[in-house]
Amino acid sequence: MLFDVEPATVAGRPALTVRGELDLSTAPRLEAAADESMVRSPEFVIDLTHTTFLDSSGARTLLGIARKAGTAGVRLHVVAPRSNGPVRLTIDLLDLGAYVPLVSSPGEIRATIADRDAGA
Repeated sequence: MLFDVEPATVAGRPALTVRGELDLSTAPRLEAAADESMVRSPEFVIDLTHTTFLDSSGARTLLGIARKAGTAGVRLHVVAPRSNGPVRLTIDLLDLGAYVPLVSSPGEIRATIADRDAGA
């Protein structure tokens, strides 16, 4: 399957939809697109719903993006549905959720924002 990072909107926020395999050869494309998104918006989403594979290089790239976003004061959300076994396996094995702001669905992004706005 071909790899692509497409600009999109998820939960009303600017997003990057990742399709295909996120690995050593494709991770730099996601990183470049994320760097551009951070310059354009104070909040954005990386949607891994259509990602078919995630290796340690892709996970390392997600971690790097999360760190850059935090340093820049950009709010990042990474959508990784539990039903996406190949991606969640790597995320869970590496405990990536401890370092990257993961949600299982776009609906969780809205809930997170509403909780924050309500002072929860």
